[in-house]
Amino acid sequence: MTRTSSIKITIIGLGYVGLPLAVEFSKLYKVIGYDIDVNRINSLNDGFDITNEVDFKNLPKLKNLIFTSDLNEIIDSNIYIITVPTPVDINKKPDLSILQNATRMVAKIIKKGDIIIYESTVYPGCTEEICVPILENFSLLKYNTDFFCGYSPERINPGDKVNTLTKIKKVTSGSTNDIAIFIDQLYSSIIIAGTHLAPSIKVAEASKAIENAQRDVNISFVNELALIFDRMDIDTNDVLAAASTKWNFLNFKPGLVGGHCIGVDPYYLASKSLELGYSPNVILSGRKVNESMGKFIVEKCVKLLIDNNFKINKSKALILGITFKENCPDIRNTRVIDIYRELIKLDMEVDFYDPIANSKNVFDEYNISLITKENLSNYDLIIYAVSHQDFLNIDLLNLKSSEKAIIYDVKGALPIKIVNARL
Repeated sequence: MTRTSSIKITIIGLGYVGLPLAVEFSKLYKVIGYDIDVNRINSLNDGFDITNEVDFKNLPKLKNLIFTSDLNEIIDSNIYIITVPTPVDINKKPDLSILQNATRMVAKIIKKGDIIIYESTVYPGCTEEICVPILENFSLLKYNTDFFCGYSPERINPGDKVNTLTKIKKVTSGSTNDIAIFIDQLYSSIIIAGTHLAPSIKVAEASKAIENAQRDVNISFVNELALIFDRMDIDTNDVLAAASTKWNFLNFKPGLVGGHCIGVDPYYLASKSLELGYSPNVILSGRKVNESMGKFIVEKCVKLLIDNNFKINKSKALILGITFKENCPDIRNTRVIDIYRELIKLDMEVDFYDPIANSKNVFDEYNISLITKENLSNYDLIIYAVSHQDFLNIDLLNLKSSEKAIIYDVKGALPIKIVNARL
């Protein structure tokens, strides 16, 4: 590997993936964290991370790390790692605009010998079919002669303080054998869990695509079971508890599948598959089931309210949690919003409470104002949507409007004696 002193890394995009990566690399190399969001840069320079992935207060001073939104400060780097979001559009098609913009930006400043590594989730072939031509066109340099590429899919699990960046095995790849080895050694220097060197960039891209597609399909199976067992008046969680006594049973839980990975990545694989003439029936069927769960939950809650003689359009509901997962402030692609939208269609009054989410981000993204804990009271329906640790201190029974008020547990995490139903 090139001498540590000669390696200068720029991380493009300082979100849930880029920031922890920048911090870890800066322990060994000179690192610049770059983001076009000036407010984000200012916050990081003040030692505050809105994602809660990095606790600057308990970190030693990072002498080799600077944050900037000034392109002039990153032109001397020789390794560029791109970690920008790759969402889907309103039609569930891959939206590569952010990735393409980041690639154009880097292409204008790279030099001979530079390496560009992608961590953003894409479909197999995207790096070399989409990104490399952009790099060549805007840099006027030749791929694998003047500059090189790699792909190392991110495996960040937002909110997880146990399975952190360095403790999760990292897949690596490079555009030539020598570059692949160099990139693998680069990541090996910070990843305690080790690395897996894939034989090609396309294989590395595909490995990321199937990781989340597999989990999505597994969850869709138990979600479908929940739909079936509800009609049989059987508690799905009781069935899973019984079935999981067998040693090789995969104990996935039913629930809402959102976020920027599991709820998005399968569409990237499906889109490429359709482009090649094959309809990925299992993947798309799983997505269809998972995207129906918000509506199912509301239909179940409405039935329970009617059974208890509540008038739906005069009922007041509380949704606990708006983030896509517990103990994490990330609201991107949260499917809890599906529950809210279904309730609003019924002219119900709906409050949202989430002490983890950033209220400004929630309003900007969904036009929803979060309620404060002090104003929680008198609900006909309480939907426990996200299992935040903070919710353990709330007496849900005390928030009910009457004995007949409904508590619905999406997460299967509440004491069974206090809930009327659970997913």
